[in-house]
Amino acid sequence: MKEKNILTPPLSVLLLSLALLIAACGTTDTDQLQAQDETQQNETVTDSGEEARPGRSSDSPVRFTELRHPEKVDSVLSLMTMEEKVGQLNLLSSGFAETGPVLSDEYRDMIYESKLGGVFNAHTVEHTRELQRIAVEETRLGIPLLFAFDVIHGHRTIFPVPLGESATWDPELIKKASRVAAKEASAAGLHWTFTPMIDVSPDPRWGRIVESQGEDPLLNKLFGVARIEGFQGDDLSDVHTIMATAKHFAAYGEPNAGRDYHTVDISERRLREVHLPPFKAAVEADIRTFMTAFNEYDGVPATGSDFLFNQILRDEWGFDGFVVTDYTAIMEMMPHGYARDEAHAAELSINANVDMDMMSQIFLNELPGLVEEGVVHEEQVDMAVARILDMKFELGLFDDPYRYSDYDREAETIMRDDFLELALEVAQKSIVLLKNDDDLLPLAKDHDHVAVIGPLGDNQYDLLGSWSAAGEYPDNVTLLKGIEDMVSENTRVSFAEGAELDLEGDSRDGFDEALELARKADVVIMALGEGRHMSGEAASRTSMDLPGMQQELLEEIHATGTPVVMVLMAGRPLDIRWADEHIPSIVNAWYLGTRSGDAIASVLFGDHNPGGKLTFSWPHSVGQIPNYYYAKNTGRPKDPDERYTSKYIDAPNAPLYPFGYGISYTDYDYDNLQLSTDEIDDQGSLTVTVDVTNTGDVAGDEVVQLYTRKMVASVTQPIRQLRDFEKISLEPGETQTVTFDLQAEQLYYLDQQLDPVLEPGTVRVFVGPNVEETLEAEFEVR
Repeated sequence: MKEKNILTPPLSVLLLSLALLIAACGTTDTDQLQAQDETQQNETVTDSGEEARPGRSSDSPVRFTELRHPEKVDSVLSLMTMEEKVGQLNLLSSGFAETGPVLSDEYRDMIYESKLGGVFNAHTVEHTRELQRIAVEETRLGIPLLFAFDVIHGHRTIFPVPLGESATWDPELIKKASRVAAKEASAAGLHWTFTPMIDVSPDPRWGRIVESQGEDPLLNKLFGVARIEGFQGDDLSDVHTIMATAKHFAAYGEPNAGRDYHTVDISERRLREVHLPPFKAAVEADIRTFMTAFNEYDGVPATGSDFLFNQILRDEWGFDGFVVTDYTAIMEMMPHGYARDEAHAAELSINANVDMDMMSQIFLNELPGLVEEGVVHEEQVDMAVARILDMKFELGLFDDPYRYSDYDREAETIMRDDFLELALEVAQKSIVLLKNDDDLLPLAKDHDHVAVIGPLGDNQYDLLGSWSAAGEYPDNVTLLKGIEDMVSENTRVSFAEGAELDLEGDSRDGFDEALELARKADVVIMALGEGRHMSGEAASRTSMDLPGMQQELLEEIHATGTPVVMVLMAGRPLDIRWADEHIPSIVNAWYLGTRSGDAIASVLFGDHNPGGKLTFSWPHSVGQIPNYYYAKNTGRPKDPDERYTSKYIDAPNAPLYPFGYGISYTDYDYDNLQLSTDEIDDQGSLTVTVDVTNTGDVAGDEVVQLYTRKMVASVTQPIRQLRDFEKISLEPGETQTVTFDLQAEQLYYLDQQLDPVLEPGTVRVFVGPNVEETLEAEFEVR
C-alpha cells in the first residue's frame, strides 16, 4: 500500500480561502461585467488599413452564463492577473496517450507558472496527485487543475465499443456501464471524460462511427443522455462522478466522402433534423461541457462558429457549461483558410464563446495581446475563465483538491468483480446474430473437436477496440479461452491464426495449418474482422472488405465442407455479401472489451440467447453508402419493371441487413396492431398496442420498434422514422401486449421556415422487429 500524502495547505491556498470567505456581498463581479458589457455592445473596434477578417465580431456582446457558484467564482477571478486567466483556458496532454502532434512536453513547468487549467491523458492517483500538488502548493493562487481522459467505453474494465453497446437497445444498461466507468475513472484521479460522442453518422466509411450510436437521431439522443447520467450522476460534487462532454458540435458524423476531418456540406434543415437533437437533449440532461468539431459547417470551421456556439448552444438552448476545443482545433482554422494567423484564430474562437483550448496554446499566447489592443473584450476572457472555475467549484476541487486522489479507493475500485460481471452482461447483450441457417447455433458443448481459426481467435489486444482508456490487453478473455472454458472437458479445441490482420497483407503462410485443422474438426469458428486501429479516429476506409487475406481464408475453409460459424469483430459493418450467401451462421461481435471471449462463447454454445439489434443499415456494398433508413422518397420510387426509376442496375437498393435487425434462437410473432383512435389534433396523443408472442422453445429478448411516416406535408418527410421502442423478455409460448403512448409532439417536423409544426393529414404507423418487417395502421391529424 502506498503511503498517503497528507498535505498542509500552503499560503496560496490560505489566501484563496480567505478570498472565498470575503466574497463580495451585493453586486458580484459578474454583474459588473455584464453592466460594463451593455455599455460596450455597440462599440466597434477597427483596424485602420487592415484587411477585413472573416467572422470578425469584436462588437458582439459577451454571452454571460448563469454560474452555479457566482460569488465564489468572482472572488477568485478578482485576484487573477491576465496571464493567470489565460492559463485557465489552456489544456495540455501529459503524454500518457496521444491523439495528435504533441506541442509541448513541458506541461509540468507550465503548471508551476500557472499556465494550465487542466491536463488530459493524466490518470492514476500517483500521477494526478503530484500534478495537483504542484498546482495548489507551488503557484501564487493555488487554483486546482482539471484532469481529463477519453473514458469512452470503460476506464480499466472495458465494455463494448459504443456502436456495439447501442445494439443492446437498452439505455438503462449503458447508464450502468457508464456509472462503472465513472467510479473507476474518478478513483484514478480523473474529473472529466470526453464522452458521449453523439455524432449521428450514416456513413460507415467514417472510422468514428465506432464511437457513435449509429445512424438514428433518437438512439443517439437516448444513449447520449444515458451516458451523461451515468457519468455525472445526480450530484457532480459526489466524488464518484465525473463531468461528461457532448461531442463533436456539430455535424462531424457526415463528412464528405466519409473521410475523417473533411468538410461537411449539409443544409440547416438536415443539421437541425438529424444532427442537433442529441446535443439539445444533452443540454437538457445538464451536461457540463461541449467539445468543438474539427469540420466546418456552412463555410465556417466549427471552432470559430458564432452560429453554432452563440446562436444555437448559448442563446437558443441556454447552455451554461464550458466549451473545450478538440485537439489543436483553434490552430486548424488557419489551414481551413478561415483564420489568417494565430491571433485571428484566437479572436474568432473566444468570440464564439469557446472557453478552453486543447493543445494549440493559442489562447495562452495570443489573448493577452488581443485584450490589450482592444480586439477582444477582457469581459469575454473573464467569462470563459468563470465557466471553468465554476466547474472546479462544482466538483469540490477548491474544498479539497485531492479528493479524487485516494490510493485506497483506487485499489478497492479498479476492476471489481461486480464491474466485470456487468461488462459480461453488456457484452452478451451487444452481440447481434445476423444469420443462423438450419439452426447451426447454438453449438453442443460436447463436440469432439472444435477448431478456432482466424487472426482474432486468440487475440487479446484488438478486443479492446479504439479509445480503450486505461484498459490493459492482458486482462481480456480471448475467444479461444472463452470457448475452452465453455465446452466439455472431453472436447478438443484447437487454434490456427490462418491469416494476419493487415489491410494490405498477402501472405498465405498460415493457410495450410488452418485447412488441416478445419478438415479434422466437427465445426469451425472463424474469428475475422478488423484490427482495433482500423476503425476509430483517422481510420476512414474506402473498402469495407475483410482486411488482407481473410476473405480468401474464409472461402477455402468453407470449401472443406466442415460447418462454419463466422464471428465478425469490427468497429463498422464490413462487406460480407459472400459470407451471407455461403456461411450458415454469422455472429457480429464488435470489440466487446474485457469479457469478450466469455460473452461470445456464451452465445455460441447457448448459455445466452442473442437479442442485439443493429443501429445502422448494414450496406449491401460500399457503393450504397450512405444508405440510412430514414431517407426520403423520390418522385420516381424504385420499380423493378421500369428503367427510369430510382435504383441501381447492379445492386439492390435495400441494405444487406436493415436498421433494427437481429435474430435470435427463438422466433417472435407480431399480431393485432391497434390504435386507440383514428384521429388526433396537433396537441393530442394516442395509444398503439401490439401483441408479441415467443413461438420458439427458448426464452429470449425482443426489441419492439415503432416507426411513423407523415404521408403528405409541406416539407417532404422520411419514409420512416423511429419514434419509440420497448425491449421485452418472453418465455417460450408467452404473449405480451406492448403499449406505446404516441404523442403528437413526437411527430412534429420543421416547416419551410424551420419552425416545428404538425400539419393535418395522414400518419402511417409501423411496428415490428426491424424497420422493414412491420405491421401497419393509419390515423389522421385534424
